[in-house]
Amino acid sequence: MNVMTRKPGLIDRLPQVRGTYGENYPLGRVVWFKVGGPAEVMYEPADEYDLRYFLAEKPRDIPVTIIGVGSNLLVRDGGVPGVVIRLGRAFSGISIEGQTLAAGAAALAINVARTAQREGYSGLEFLSGIPGSIGGVLRMNAGAYQRETKDVVIRTRAIDPAGVLNILDCEAMGFSYRHSQVPADWVFVRAEMRIVPGDRDAIAARMAEIAEARTQSQPVRTHTGGSTFKNPDGLKAWELIDQAGCRGLRIGGAQVSEQHCNFLINTGTACAADIELLGETVRQRVQESSGLLLEWEIQRIGLPKDDESDRAAKGGAT
Repeated sequence: MNVMTRKPGLIDRLPQVRGTYGENYPLGRVVWFKVGGPAEVMYEPADEYDLRYFLAEKPRDIPVTIIGVGSNLLVRDGGVPGVVIRLGRAFSGISIEGQTLAAGAAALAINVARTAQREGYSGLEFLSGIPGSIGGVLRMNAGAYQRETKDVVIRTRAIDPAGVLNILDCEAMGFSYRHSQVPADWVFVRAEMRIVPGDRDAIAARMAEIAEARTQSQPVRTHTGGSTFKNPDGLKAWELIDQAGCRGLRIGGAQVSEQHCNFLINTGTACAADIELLGETVRQRVQESSGLLLEWEIQRIGLPKDDESDRAAKGGAT
């Protein structure tokens, strides 16, 4: 009797963990654009100790990519080689002690804001206007409605590629506009944030205002990746894009939002190559119009498909 044998793959070289591995995991399921190729291996740690063990024992030549809920992420169509780490429920806890709120890196920002409101604490209302998880909030010094992450962070916990746990205060995070200086290959696992007692109704009213403002100004019910480009000093990216005539611009199934032109949208048939090419076309037109080259705020990871250079050459904006 012939018995088929499985060809050894990357997963066979990885340490035995208590968390879960998945081969060829379709990342388009979890990113908000709903496009992109697979992760060669997806790893969801069982807890902080499992993650530290994995990083310490993993062969050094295997690349690692860390993702959150994919709200500000574009995964290219060829997928992501190596291991993609995505923190799950074990890292989503939220607790309050005194005037400190602690949240796991997988906790959604809006859930953190809601927890603070429910317990009668103010200071985190702005998080209700930020899509994504606390890990991404820390990585990008996310901000909205006149507040930034750096305004509330007390300290964070991050694990480096050797599996060593690091405790970082706010200064050590090196926050600047939409950026943290913590190395990209460190994994945030927890944050402690400053809160102050407040009136529950007033806090809820402010969060409702933020929700209404988002609905009125942003395409929140579409497949998008949030703000595409960082604002240049003293300027608004959306205004530069509008002035360059890019509102509503399309390539394939990707479109510049008519509602807020610093948002790119998957209209339903886009691939990642369409979205990235549209973004680069917008950057080129803005540079021609204003002399400024916009910087991507959306994180782009992975490899293009082999045929995408031909597709990009033939594709045109409409």
